[in-house]
Amino acid sequence: MKKLFLMIAAGMMAASVNAQIARETSKFGDNWYFGINAGVSTNVKESYKDAGDGFMKALAPTVGIRLGKKLDPVFGLAVDADLHAKSNDKWYDGSKTFIENIDVDLLGTFNLSNLFGTYRGTPRPFEVIALGGFGWSHGFNHMPKYNVLNSRVALDFAFNLGANKAVQLYIEPSLTYGLHEWINGNDVGGEFKYNLNNSVLSLKIGLNYNFGNSNGTHHFKTYDVGAMISEIDRLNETLAQAINESNAKDGKIAADGRTIADLQAQLVACQNKPAPTAKVVVKQNSQLQPIVIFGAGKTTIDAAQYASIEMVAKYMRNHKDCKILIKGYASPEGDEVKNKALADGRAESVKNALIKRYKIAADRITAEGQGATSDLSEENDFNRVAMFFDTTVK
Repeated sequence: MKKLFLMIAAGMMAASVNAQIARETSKFGDNWYFGINAGVSTNVKESYKDAGDGFMKALAPTVGIRLGKKLDPVFGLAVDADLHAKSNDKWYDGSKTFIENIDVDLLGTFNLSNLFGTYRGTPRPFEVIALGGFGWSHGFNHMPKYNVLNSRVALDFAFNLGANKAVQLYIEPSLTYGLHEWINGNDVGGEFKYNLNNSVLSLKIGLNYNFGNSNGTHHFKTYDVGAMISEIDRLNETLAQAINESNAKDGKIAADGRTIADLQAQLVACQNKPAPTAKVVVKQNSQLQPIVIFGAGKTTIDAAQYASIEMVAKYMRNHKDCKILIKGYASPEGDEVKNKALADGRAESVKNALIKRYKIAADRITAEGQGATSDLSEENDFNRVAMFFDTTVK
């Protein structure tokens, strides 16, 4: 008994150690298996004097079924039921039942191959698995019939078959102990102990089928921790680079924002400046002061830019005969065709604003896209503009 408890404890420790391996979390319905087995059984010692059922003297055919679940690559649980057919010993002469007795056991399973070797994500072609546990035995042909506790230990020499390792063929020697004392073939109770005088040795061949799992396999999956760490490091480096690039762009955007803010402040100062009392004389084709600045790739007018357009509208109301040419520009980076379309669109956007928002007659306004330029400013942001020219014939 003590040895069995030590074996169970060692298995649980092994399962704990094995759990440190990086493997995919499984669901309750994963890693179940069902099996059948068959073989022969014999008493280890004779039941009573002249019973004729000593070791290898009365072999009994044995068949069994097994339903189990692997909790991790080392430890699992299984329910096992064995039927022992009637043997040729004297004890059962004249019995009416072909089945001599049945054993039903709850067994812990311990994969020794995975315990002493790392599980690599797929079952080995050959594995050694230890089993041990307790159960119940019922005798059909005894006089009287009996029901007793039992304990079983076994060792499976298993071969995992097929590319997906769904089928397992195993050879299993096992020893089943009756835990009550027997005298002359009768259960007399007494001390709860392991006793070879009341034990059966079996040798069976079996097949287990491992049902499919939610991960698409018939077994546990594992992850390569080293590869995962390397990939995390690579992603961290990429993230750090992206953050640095973002910070650099933020700095440029902040600088551009300050420049725009300065220009807008100058524009407001100009708007608030008292109009000169002297008559303003504007030469033909001369550039008017206001300009409209556009965002990169945009032809829509920002709200802050309408102040410039309003100044031009006011100028045109004060000079009823003047006509205005609007020239649209684009910054030089990017595709030439797209830049020409942007320049055209910016000039048309300003023209439409004068017509629709400020009610200036359309025949007084001409819009022309000038394409991309770098002549207006060294800063690309100041090349994305629309400018006004008075084309009035004097």
